[in-house]
Amino acid sequence: MVPVECFFVLSAILFFTGVFGFVTRRNMVAMLVSIELVLNAVDLNFAAFNRLLFPEQMEGMFFTLFSIGVSAAESAVAIAIILNAYHHFNSDKVTSIKNMKL
Repeated sequence: MVPVECFFVLSAILFFTGVFGFVTRRNMVAMLVSIELVLNAVDLNFAAFNRLLFPEQMEGMFFTLFSIGVSAAESAVAIAIILNAYHHFNSDKVTSIKNMKL
């Protein structure tokens, strides 16, 4: 059986990789993938804390499933926005659409 601490270490690596990718990338798709890495780190923490604190109960697993559903909906909306921005500006770089107006 894998110790719970390994899940926390993996979650921290995923989280900081996602934050670093979001801060350093200027491509909107790469930024979306970085946000997904952060959300996956949160999901892993939900499951690991559930296993650590309440091994007989499933609340952390249900939070994780709910979070995965929200992440999927968020990804669909973000991809639609990225496609619309690409259609309008012919670029998926953040710097090219920095001066968007309402």
